[in-house]
Amino acid sequence: MFKFQILLSQISEVESRGGLFDFNATLPLMALQFLGLTIALNFFFYKPVSNVLDSREEYIRNSLTSASATLVKANELTKKYESNLAESRKKAQQIIKNAQQDAQLVVSEKIREAQTDAEQLLLNAYQELNTQKEQALKSLEVQVDILSEQIKNKLLEN
Repeated sequence: MFKFQILLSQISEVESRGGLFDFNATLPLMALQFLGLTIALNFFFYKPVSNVLDSREEYIRNSLTSASATLVKANELTKKYESNLAESRKKAQQIIKNAQQDAQLVVSEKIREAQTDAEQLLLNAYQELNTQKEQALKSLEVQVDILSEQIKNKLLEN
């Protein structure tokens, strides 16, 4: 029991000196230390880190803005090039169509010329044959006359 009384007296001594929050000179000193540490940390750590984070956020925002502007410009250029490509394709198809029509006209003209030349050749060949026929008939007439004279002479001689 004696030990118990000693322990109780020690507890009462501690309680009489102060508790967890003692309002003596240490409390304002602790508050000043806390404020000094907060100001020092804010000045040396939080502000530089905050500035770095703000500049990084600004850089990212600027990058996103410029990227979206570049994307819009790229989309406009793509649309412009696609429309130019479509127009070029239409023009190329029209040129091909015109070239085919011109080629068809040239081919039909050449065919007409070839037909005309063939008809002329046939006409010339027909006229040549007629001329040769007439010459052959004249030569046959001459030969028939000669032969008939010879036959007549032979008959009269006999």
